[in-house]
Amino acid sequence: MSIADKDLPVPVDLASAQALIASVQSLLRARGIALRMPPPEPTTCCGRGCNGCVWEGWLAAVAYWRDEATLLLA
Repeated sequence: MSIADKDLPVPVDLASAQALIASVQSLLRARGIALRMPPPEPTTCCGRGCNGCVWEGWLAAVAYWRDEATLLLA
């Protein structure tokens, strides 16, 4: 298990992703570290549960953003 997984868990849904983003932004601000903004929440979901839903891609993008932040915070 990586440091990122212990300290900043992988987002699994909208609520956990929003909490993660807020937590990471707070940590970055406290240390004076600049990082690009997190990916914006999707606005094009059709709600049909498609394979490869925009939410799946967004959660993966948030996880990648978290990994970038972890490298800066280490």
